[in-house]
Amino acid sequence: MSLRRSKRLASRRSHGRLAGLLALILALSAILLPPLRSRLAWRLEALHTSIVYLFNPPEQAIFQPTEKAQLATVVAQTLQAYQTQVGSTPTATSTPLPGPTSTPTLTPIPLPDVIQLEGVKYEHQHGRFNYCGPANFSMALTFWGWEGNRDVIGRALMPGNNPDEQGNPRDNDVNVMPYELQDYIRENVPYLSSVLRYGGEIDLLRRLVAAGFPVLVEKGIYEIDRNGKRSWMGHYAFVTGYDHPNRQIIYQDTYQPNGAPAGENRRISYEQFLEGWRAFNYVFLVVYPYTYEAQVFSLLGPWAGEEWAARHALEIAQDESMTLSGNDQFFAWFNRGTSHVALFEYVDAAIAYDYAFNLYATLSQDDRIRPYRMMWYQTGPYKAYFWTGRYNDVIRLATTTLEDTISKPVIEESLYWRGQAYYMIGNTQAAINDYRAALRYHPNWGPALRALRDLGVRP
Repeated sequence: MSLRRSKRLASRRSHGRLAGLLALILALSAILLPPLRSRLAWRLEALHTSIVYLFNPPEQAIFQPTEKAQLATVVAQTLQAYQTQVGSTPTATSTPLPGPTSTPTLTPIPLPDVIQLEGVKYEHQHGRFNYCGPANFSMALTFWGWEGNRDVIGRALMPGNNPDEQGNPRDNDVNVMPYELQDYIRENVPYLSSVLRYGGEIDLLRRLVAAGFPVLVEKGIYEIDRNGKRSWMGHYAFVTGYDHPNRQIIYQDTYQPNGAPAGENRRISYEQFLEGWRAFNYVFLVVYPYTYEAQVFSLLGPWAGEEWAARHALEIAQDESMTLSGNDQFFAWFNRGTSHVALFEYVDAAIAYDYAFNLYATLSQDDRIRPYRMMWYQTGPYKAYFWTGRYNDVIRLATTTLEDTISKPVIEESLYWRGQAYYMIGNTQAAINDYRAALRYHPNWGPALRALRDLGVRP
């Protein structure tokens, strides 16, 4: 090879390396631009989650209560101390609107065989993180003339899902609780109200929908998550019709994976719907204009009474916990605890949750089966253990949830309740740290702000 040709080849290699380096720099620079960075955020997040889960499989995370033996001796002391401090018994953290003081009786009325409500403005959840809550909440409001959309709800209830002022993606909150929609309505949509109850049934859904009132429910599903794995997760559904001869619920599904049927007016069998609904104690929420409140409570019948509904849900859970097996039995025992919490029966709730978590430890470790996301969506065990003085169990359960079941500790409710427990055992700085962390993932979140304000420290 001649010297001149050798120099040309070396020059080409040098230019090739330079061009490759330049292309890499340009690509990295493009990624750093806020618009592209925002669009790629979900892919980067999915990659991060996959790596974390590879080394720390969430389905293998086990929480085992350790303070059961202390329960009977500490509960009376805890309640007495609280009553001395605030002058009342513990109350729930949600703030539902008051219902009627009496429980109306239900008059059976014939229902149409098939109903599919008109006027539903369908919205999907794609393009955002875990956006089934805002998308479903938006549909529940726009049905009654509200003029917002999913992002209006999302900015208020899941602000971590939206880029900051510079366009940078934030760490995202993973769930919106039903009571948060109630709070949003009360603060922002004054002509609407809502009712939230446990223990729903198919016939109740049919009665409400036939009268023109769609119903929002929270249920469990087994789907392909963003890491490409089929597993259990919580999901909202907006029930807007039914086909009774074919025993089907008609609902709006905001989740549309590739190859799936359209999410609008999707159909599901009564049996499959109930199986998913069981995971959330058959919870349902009805949004309605204030002018229709009397009609809604008449349609609800005994469910108009919050205590009756919680007691009814408890009866269902007690029966199912004795007759079902596997995941369904775990959900049933968990529901027993949730119903007891709704009735402020914290000792019974703690015992039920203990049994549920013991059952969970016996379930198959197959990540397609174990519902390891359960504590992403519900806070009942925190309340039960906290109000029975089992602060270390609150801390351990929250830590397991935040460190072992999710790739980033982005669940503000778990941070909040761990902070509450840290404070009660005298670790005030750890409590402050958790309250502030909760505010990073859910800016301006009321419970964490109030906790810091009570301690006299800045957010």
